[in-house]
Amino acid sequence: MRFRPTLIPGAVLIELDPHRDERGFFARTWDVEAFEREGLPTSLVQASMSRNHRRGTVRGMHLQSPPSAEGKLVRCARGAVYDVVIDLRPDSPTYGRHVGVELTAEAGNALFIPPLLAHGFQTLADDTDVFYQMTDVYVPALGLGVRWDDPAFGIDWPIQEDITIAARDRDYPDFDHGAWVARLEGARR
Repeated sequence: MRFRPTLIPGAVLIELDPHRDERGFFARTWDVEAFEREGLPTSLVQASMSRNHRRGTVRGMHLQSPPSAEGKLVRCARGAVYDVVIDLRPDSPTYGRHVGVELTAEAGNALFIPPLLAHGFQTLADDTDVFYQMTDVYVPALGLGVRWDDPAFGIDWPIQEDITIAARDRDYPDFDHGAWVARLEGARR
């Protein structure tokens, strides 16, 4: 595995180091010692998968607040996605900025997303599966989100027409920095 830092501290693109032969390839996708050397969490406590039927489907932008803020290791198991994270850690030098990477089943790459980064993706192919491993359990009452197309973040999604998105993700209000910081401070008490 090769670990490639992104422009957002703690968000790391993980590329496979495949061993190829006439059968295909074999590659390690998880190695607790390698993650530890990179300073990444080594305890993954929950896994989930999303199946997405249509190209252009958007899921996100989601995160979970303390005390159960979860980090995520996200990999595209079938198809391809444009995967995006927004840094919502108020004390971070990249607060409010985002980064997008393409994750594909062909490449087998993954993105590690630290807690308090909003995460979402847009499918680039029909019938795309995304596999998540989390550092903490999902607690619905702690789930938060920001709108996928909020002008505060300026994400340039690759597909602009014929988008499939859940009402919840489409209808988040405009991002409010003051309300966000107050919510985090309240959650940490």
